[in-house]
Amino acid sequence: MGNKLSGKDLIKLGFPKNNSINIALGQINRYRKREKKESILTEAKDVLLNPEKYEGNGTWGKVAEGLIKPVQVRMHQLKTTRAPFSIFGENEIDQQAKFQLYDSLKLPISVAGALMPDAHSGYGLPIGGVLATDNAVIPYGVGVDIGCRMSLSIFDLPASHFKGREHQLEAILRDNTKFGMNEVQSSRVDHEVFHKSEFQDIPLLKNLLPKAYKQLGSSGGGNHFVEFGIAKIDNPENEWKLEKGEYFAVLSHSGSRGLGANIAKHYTYLATKQCPLPKNVQHLAWLDLNTHDGQEYWLAMNLAGEYAKACHDDIHRRIAKAIGKRVVVTIENHHNFAWKEMVNGQECIVHRKGATPAGEGQLGIIPGSMTAPGFIVKGKGNLESLNSASHGAGRLFSRAKCKSSFTQSQINKELKKHDVTLIGGNIDEAPMAYKDITKVMANQTDLVEVLGTFTPKIVRMDR
Repeated sequence: MGNKLSGKDLIKLGFPKNNSINIALGQINRYRKREKKESILTEAKDVLLNPEKYEGNGTWGKVAEGLIKPVQVRMHQLKTTRAPFSIFGENEIDQQAKFQLYDSLKLPISVAGALMPDAHSGYGLPIGGVLATDNAVIPYGVGVDIGCRMSLSIFDLPASHFKGREHQLEAILRDNTKFGMNEVQSSRVDHEVFHKSEFQDIPLLKNLLPKAYKQLGSSGGGNHFVEFGIAKIDNPENEWKLEKGEYFAVLSHSGSRGLGANIAKHYTYLATKQCPLPKNVQHLAWLDLNTHDGQEYWLAMNLAGEYAKACHDDIHRRIAKAIGKRVVVTIENHHNFAWKEMVNGQECIVHRKGATPAGEGQLGIIPGSMTAPGFIVKGKGNLESLNSASHGAGRLFSRAKCKSSFTQSQINKELKKHDVTLIGGNIDEAPMAYKDITKVMANQTDLVEVLGTFTPKIVRMDR
């Protein structure tokens, strides 16, 4: 008997000759290959005799499911009619984004949908797409950067804090933020998120823990940024203890780094295997929340969201320490995530791919571009938008189009015109790549109330 476990070994134990053998071998080869064959066989025998005991277990849960109630893999067809939907700012949105929403509305699990005024075509669901589904989660409806979010810290410092301190503030941004694929903070900190049981119970996450620990407080690349700017408060909330006025503030935009990307990749693969769909909508493959993989993705997604928040908290803590002042108000929100929410009296999974939660009274921040203001908002709880709003201005030019359309000197001219200092940044994030945020905001007056603005002054991005 060799030391590598085979299907024959499992059949000898009494496993049925079905997919449960392949699942068991896949899980063991992936997560338990260093262990002794005998001890794995002893465990496998127990799983076979008492599968109920192993439901939800990291290694054996999927095998137990295969023995009790196997996931039915069958080709799903799209419905001929769409679930109800609303589009905000329709004239500003490209056709491709609309078609992507229309396809998603024909999924047999779809309950309702909406498109935000900053929408543009994406991968799977369009960016700015909101989709409510019945007891199913679409990994690509959440996106690769799970829990990508905004965080705004307002200091009890006047906007004039910038005067004469520009170089000092640039140095603070350079020293306390990390960008790109490989840059990480040199002084690492622990965080309660790393002690959550999911990091031990789900084998995939256990393997990702060292990387997540290393990347805490870093921002990655793409359109992620950390910037100093001026928060102009027009309608302060009572609990803010801030008067109307202009304050020194820091705004960050980033997500769950390698942790979220690996979760997205792994569970998207599982979804496409379990949920065959016509080729043009295969990216919308879902996981049923009653299955082992659906439950596991839900836990992993929520953990990635908490990790993304922990990254922002760490960045803001470092910056506040360097400035030597306390933050008086924090406003934050995810915009690549799925939530359990009620839609027309039914509990649904509401996916917001590049959309801001805007339930009644919910605070959020909708950025413009590096030369345009962002907006501090309070949700109006509009049911037609499924309690959502835009997540920014939205792109007018794709990244590839930016490279052929703009030059660095054009960008420099634009930055100078708006008195903005840029550290890093490249042509595909040119301010001109984005839609006019004031138009986008005008198209969502039914969705959010504006409490104030944030105007960038010193911007740090990946180069």
